[in-house]
Amino acid sequence: MRRKWKSFSALIGLLAFVLSATQTLQAQDTFTTGTGLGVKKARVAVPDTVARSSFSQPLPKTFHDVLWNDLQYSGILDLVSPSFYPLQSPGQPSELNASAWTAAPANAYMVAYGNMTTDGTNIAFAGFLSDVTNPSSPPALQKIYRGAATDADARRLAHQFADDIIGILSGGQPGIAQTKIAYVSSHGGNKEIWVMDYDGANQQQLTHLRTISLTPRWSPDASRIAFTCFEPYRGVTSAQICMYSMASNRLISFPRYRGTNSAPAWSPDGKQIVFTSSLSGDPELYVADADGGHLHRITFATGVSTSAAWNPKTGKQLVFVSDRAGDPALYLSDADGSNPEKLNMPDMGYVIDPAWSPNGQLVAFSWRRPSGNYDIYLMDVASRQLLELTKDAGRNERPSWAPDGRHLVFESTRSGSRQIWSMLADGTQARQLTTQGQNESPNWSPK
Repeated sequence: MRRKWKSFSALIGLLAFVLSATQTLQAQDTFTTGTGLGVKKARVAVPDTVARSSFSQPLPKTFHDVLWNDLQYSGILDLVSPSFYPLQSPGQPSELNASAWTAAPANAYMVAYGNMTTDGTNIAFAGFLSDVTNPSSPPALQKIYRGAATDADARRLAHQFADDIIGILSGGQPGIAQTKIAYVSSHGGNKEIWVMDYDGANQQQLTHLRTISLTPRWSPDASRIAFTCFEPYRGVTSAQICMYSMASNRLISFPRYRGTNSAPAWSPDGKQIVFTSSLSGDPELYVADADGGHLHRITFATGVSTSAAWNPKTGKQLVFVSDRAGDPALYLSDADGSNPEKLNMPDMGYVIDPAWSPNGQLVAFSWRRPSGNYDIYLMDVASRQLLELTKDAGRNERPSWAPDGRHLVFESTRSGSRQIWSMLADGTQARQLTTQGQNESPNWSPK
């Protein structure tokens, strides 16, 4: 049974993001995406956190609620309804009655549980993940998580426990509960760069430029955010590339260039940045070192080339938007801009905002077809197959991938104003993350 559990975990990891051809639509094949397609999801129970001390705040409940939400949104688990749970919540392995959890109606495969203690200032959570179908085996996970006795740290420890559970049950693919999302918000008046937890909590303003900030992009090590700002250059205020350090919590220097400079994106090794510049006339793609040095142009075509992104898996390809042949369309090229190829669509319309999946196989983008609004689509780059993720729900733009390849974040007007939403990469479980002000241009941190 232990060998069976390991094989199951590996298979879930292998099939965490798979493709299968389905049908032909308007002469263009489509495909489906999912998490573990064809594999039964692990059925996991998450009983209440057992409190071993008296708490002045409901920290055990906060911990449990966050843990439940993290696991439910993972896309790879089937959580057992609490109405099916046995009466006693275990706090440690000796209190776990395996047969009660495997019996109907719970029919659990794994149980994630633990206990929390406090000395008034700090908390400690002892967490366990047990295979109740094989009660003689040791817990698949047993770990103590420590933090301050605050709501924020109860949330943080729950995210850590959730990521550890997902890491085991996905065959090693890390969870995303500790990741961040950078975005643009006008909540404070001007458009500034903000950051929040992946679930929309802890929204914080980073920049205070009091002008316009746009298109934040995380560096591969999540230490910096490059973005478009409006700054003076030789007496003229124009779009420039700005850089924010998460380590020092301040702006760091980056060269200014003549003309309009915007839409930065990082190379997978973090050593270079590609962005759009009108330095030589038409807006073209330029590449510079991460400190702004060795600037050189890589596209040479009439019209606008913008919104470039490196293939994060290989670093050998770029996808970008260009109107060189008419309406804005997707193009694929080598990393140096050579061998550009238009990615043809089965219909007319505007295509914007491309974003590579972490495995380098899919590109998410926003496409406004002649008969509709902007919606989020996926393209399998090798086969050119398409999948529409949003439909008839406002205007949906600027998709960005979570590092697990199972989730996307995007901006949408479906709630009446422009807000940040996330969803599974098959278009299901859409969740609104922001509500105040106008919010746009989200970018998911790589870790």
